[in-house]
Amino acid sequence: MKPFERLGEALTPDGTLLELFRHDGAYLIRAGGIELMSSRRHLSEDRLAEVACAPLRDVSPARVLIGGLGLGFTLRAALRELPDDAEVVVAELLAEVIEWNANPSYDLSAEAMNDPRVHIVQGDVLSVLRANPGGFDAIMLDTDNGPDGMLMSENKSLYSERGIGVTMAALRAGGVIAYWSVSEDLSFVGELQRSKLSVEAIRVRAHDTAGPMHEIYLARPTGKR
Repeated sequence: MKPFERLGEALTPDGTLLELFRHDGAYLIRAGGIELMSSRRHLSEDRLAEVACAPLRDVSPARVLIGGLGLGFTLRAALRELPDDAEVVVAELLAEVIEWNANPSYDLSAEAMNDPRVHIVQGDVLSVLRANPGGFDAIMLDTDNGPDGMLMSENKSLYSERGIGVTMAALRAGGVIAYWSVSEDLSFVGELQRSKLSVEAIRVRAHDTAGPMHEIYLARPTGKR
C-alpha cells in the first residue's frame, strides 16, 4: 500500500486543523482528520462552476465570485466556461490553502491562478460580498461541507438568513447563487425560499461513475422582496 505523504497544515480561526496530503498521485485535504475534498472525486465541484458560468459565455464583461479555493477544481471549471474578458474573484480564508494551490511542484492550480482573469483574495468570503454590492453575475459558494455538514464553525454565518441576504445584495440583476452541499438539505432550501429565492436542486456524483451524491442549489432572486 502506498503511503500518505503529508505536505502541509493550517489552522482555521476556530482551531480546526487542515492537512494537505498526497497519495498515489492524488491530493486530498482533511479537516479535523475527516476528508474534506480529493482530487480523485471532483465532479460536483466542476458542475458547480458549469451551471453557474455557462449562461455567462456571451456576457461581457462577466464577473463572478468563488467562495472557497479548495483544490481549485471550481476555479478551473469556471475558467473553461467564461469568456476572455471575464473576471473571477476567489475568496479563500486561509493563506496556506492559497500557497498549496500556487505551488508549481504540486499538480493543483498554479496555472489557473496565473490566468489574467483571476483575482485571489485572502480573506472571509462574507467580507468580499459586503465590499461588492451588486458586483457579481454569479456567486459560487463551496466552503466546508455546505450548510449542514460544517466542520469549521466560522463558515456557519454564510448560510444564515443574514448571510444569505449579504450574498443576494452582491448579485447583479439576473444573477445566480450556486451553493455546494455534501448532501440534501431541505432545511437550507427552506431558508433560501424564505429569503425570496427560487431554488433548483441538482444532484451530482462526487465521481463520474461512483461515490456519494452531492447537491448543488441554484438560487435566483424572485423579485418579490
